[in-house]
Order: sequence, then C-alpha cells, then structure tokens
Amino acid sequence: MNALSRPLLSGLLVDDDPAYVATLQRSLARRGIESRTAGSVRQALDLALAQPPGFALIDLKLGHESGLQLIRPLRELRPDMRIVLVTGYASVATAVDAIKRGADDYLPKPASVPAILAVLGIESADAPPPVAAASETMMPLRRMEWEHIQQALNDTGGNISATARLLGMHRRSLQRKLGKRPGPERRIVGL
Repeated sequence: MNALSRPLLSGLLVDDDPAYVATLQRSLARRGIESRTAGSVRQALDLALAQPPGFALIDLKLGHESGLQLIRPLRELRPDMRIVLVTGYASVATAVDAIKRGADDYLPKPASVPAILAVLGIESADAPPPVAAASETMMPLRRMEWEHIQQALNDTGGNISATARLLGMHRRSLQRKLGKRPGPERRIVGL
C-alpha cells in the first residue's frame, strides 16, 4: 500500500525538541500521515481532547515532565489509539513501566520513520530489515549494568542517593555511570 492509496491517518507527536518533531512531522506527511505536535503534557492533552488521534508518539522526557503521564489519559480518551513511547533514555525499566501504563510499544531514539511506521502497523517501502533473533545478539556488559541501574532508579522513584545505596556504590560513581550511555547489542560473529 503506498501513501497515495492509504487513507490519511491522524497522529499526535509529543516532544520538547522542536527541530526533531518538525522533521518527524514532515517525514510522516510525505507518507500521507497528518499529525499535530505538542511540546508538553498539558498541550498534548488539550490537542487530544479537541481531536483524539489514531496514534501518539510520546517522548519520555518533556522538560521537567514525563511522557509516561500521558499514556493513561490518552488510552482512556481513545482505547484503540496506538501509543508509542520514543526516548533517548531507553531502558528495560522504563519500557516495562510504559507497557504497564498502556503503551503499545517502545522505541529508543533515534527511531527511524520506517521503524516508527512498523510499530504503528503501517506498511512502508523503506521498512527496516527484520530484527535478528535473540540468540544472534549479545548484550554487552555495560548495557546490562545500565539496565540494572535503570531498574534500581525506577524502584527508588528516580532518587539518585537511594539508588546508590541500593546498588552499594557511591553517589558520584552512580552519577558518572549515568552520564555514560552504553552501546547497542552486538551481533554474535559466526552465527
């Protein structure tokens, strides 16, 4: 199905980065998908109440707010809405939290338009290749440590001092680790 034969879809893009959201909005428009943008939780809710969208792409961090706050109200507004959390702070803990709150999917930034279309269930000519099976990838130790720290942060409500105590490390050591972003999973050579 190409963009011209597909009915127009309506979406809500919620991100506090104006350049990113404008670029994403243009890319979706080229594929026949109209969208409105919001930079805050309040603005997103106002737009959704005025015209409930078919899907919502929500950034996790919206200034001092959390995009997680939007999931339940949007789900209550329109139960069939596709809700996808998109974030540069990807972790298992936030992914689980987003899904528990009612999100349909979770994508780490930078998420390509074909990847976004795939999680929305929209066919695309430039769709990404299928993801390698779990047995073909290996999670680096730093990534596992990052995931463990994110889970501990989630368990302590984001309190750095409490998280450091829970993990048995100094608060400054934890802050240094949080400042370093781990790399992606790696493909196992020879499989």
